[in-house]
Amino acid sequence: MIESLNNPKVKEWLKLYDKKYRDLNNCFLIESKHILEEALEANVVKEIIATDISYQKEGIPFYLVSKPVMAKLSKQNSSTDVIAVVKKLDNNEIISNVCILDDIQDPGNLGAIIRSAVAFNIKTIIMSPKTVDLYNEKVVRATEGLIFKLNFRKNNLEEEITNLKKLGYKVYGTNVRYGYNLREVKFNKLSAIIIGNEGKGMNMEVEEMCDELINIPISNCESLNASVASSIIFYEMDR
Repeated sequence: MIESLNNPKVKEWLKLYDKKYRDLNNCFLIESKHILEEALEANVVKEIIATDISYQKEGIPFYLVSKPVMAKLSKQNSSTDVIAVVKKLDNNEIISNVCILDDIQDPGNLGAIIRSAVAFNIKTIIMSPKTVDLYNEKVVRATEGLIFKLNFRKNNLEEEITNLKKLGYKVYGTNVRYGYNLREVKFNKLSAIIIGNEGKGMNMEVEEMCDELINIPISNCESLNASVASSIIFYEMDR
C-alpha cells in the first residue's frame, strides 16, 4: 500500500493535473466508480488507484493507497475511493452531425455540451485551439463519463470547416442579432453547428464561413448560457 504523500508515484499522478504533463504523457486522470466504468468499457484505462482492492482489474496495473493519499489526489469536494490514469482519446474520422466549439472557455459549459451532444446524437465535437482543455479535471467530471462516447478533434477551425464542406456538410452559426429563427430552420442531413465563445460569440473569420446563421427566440432575457443554447439546438437538429 502507498501511504506516503511523497511517494514518487503520487507525485507523478499529481502532475497530470497540469496540461503540460497531460500532453507529454498522453493521459489524464478520472475520478469515481461511474466514470471508471465508462473508461473501462472504452478500453482506455492505464492504471487504477484505489483505497479498496475490489477495484482491481485483470491486466491493468493497480495501486492500493491510503485514504490520506487518495484525499491528496482527489479534486472532488466529497471523498472518492478510486482514481484512474487513462489514455487520451484518438482523433477519428468525422461522422454524423457535428458540433464546433469556437473558443469555449468554461469547463462546466464544455462538460454540459458533451452530455447534450451524446443525448441528441451528435457524434463529433471539433474544438478550436483556444477552447478549454478537454482533459481538464472539471471538464471530465462535468461529462459524467460521457467523454468516452464521442469523437473529438482539436484543430484550426477554418481548416476543419473547409473539410466539412468538402464532405457535404452544411455549416450553421449562432448569432443572436442576425440569425434565422431556429424554429424555421431546416437542417441538412449532414449538419455542423458552431457554438461561439461565452462572451464574444463566434470569431469573425469563422462566422464568415457559415452557410446559415440561426438564433433561438427568447423573451425576458438577453441571451442563454452556451451549454443551454447548445442543448436546444442539438434537440432541433436531432428532431
